[in-house]
Amino acid sequence: MMQKLLFFFLLWVCFTNLAQSQSSLPKIKVKGNQFVTEHGKTIVFRGLNMSDPDKLFNGGHWDKRIFQEAKNWGANVLRFPVHPAAWRRHGKKNYLKLLDDGVQWAAELGMYVIIDWHTIGNLRTEMYQSDNYETTQKETFEFWRTMAQHYKGNNTVAFFELFNEPTIAKGQLGTCSWAQWKELNEEMIGIIRAHSNDVVVLVAGFNWAYDLTPVKDNPIQAEGIGYVSHPYPMKREKPWEDKWTADWGFVAKKYPLILTEIGFCTADEAGAHVPVISDESYGDAITKYTAALGISWVVWVFDDRWAPRMFSDWDFTPTKQGKYFKKALLEYNK
Repeated sequence: MMQKLLFFFLLWVCFTNLAQSQSSLPKIKVKGNQFVTEHGKTIVFRGLNMSDPDKLFNGGHWDKRIFQEAKNWGANVLRFPVHPAAWRRHGKKNYLKLLDDGVQWAAELGMYVIIDWHTIGNLRTEMYQSDNYETTQKETFEFWRTMAQHYKGNNTVAFFELFNEPTIAKGQLGTCSWAQWKELNEEMIGIIRAHSNDVVVLVAGFNWAYDLTPVKDNPIQAEGIGYVSHPYPMKREKPWEDKWTADWGFVAKKYPLILTEIGFCTADEAGAHVPVISDESYGDAITKYTAALGISWVVWVFDDRWAPRMFSDWDFTPTKQGKYFKKALLEYNK
């Protein structure tokens, strides 16, 4: 009898600790043009993109060590990019285990999580930039149904980013109007809300998640959402600030805005490619611009291979942008 009582006591302790770790962070909500805690405190999120959990797991690096390092660099939010091909390859059950571990480690270290369906292309025509991003409307809707059910009530998972980088690639991936894109996003939001999940949903614009100009006249019809832009340095020529305001910055006056990918590398660095080639002047411009408007941001990417990378080895030796944004995170997230 005593053994049974001890067993059930230990089981209760286990579930209690799990529940506490999942709910220890205050819930994030939308209030006007800000992200706020359930107690009304405004939060500006500044953090790091992990590489795909599947990629890190296969390389032996999906563990608490990398999360601790992200915390040491000053992050208050982490973005998990889930590639459709990796989701299928690993399988729903196994991939959910990866996400659960990551969410748990983030919670223990006091960092929030963005779950991102990391595809690039045209969801309307189901044409994509490369095989790694291939998905369907049904798979995408099913993914968000799974996430809505699985993470309901988990405060650490503060954001669902519905689609990483929408683009028609100048017509090479077919056509999609803003009205059609808006309808697809509202469908996904409806599925999430039907499962009584009030997570903050993030919606990106066209041109590889850069252009939010249609929001001015035809915003998404849903509550509790924020907008996304990926303003890499080569999207526009210097000086950037007035162009940023016209293309996406204006949104921050009315809605919460988070730049879920920013970053740079010089032309001679490993992995240099359009549109990320620049230098620390971009870092200065984007951090000052966002600070003035209360815009959140997440740097791409906390990895030693994917570019623009933030460290060069698994001793976490910072690259040029790694040094820059580590300093910025520690200063801005004091």
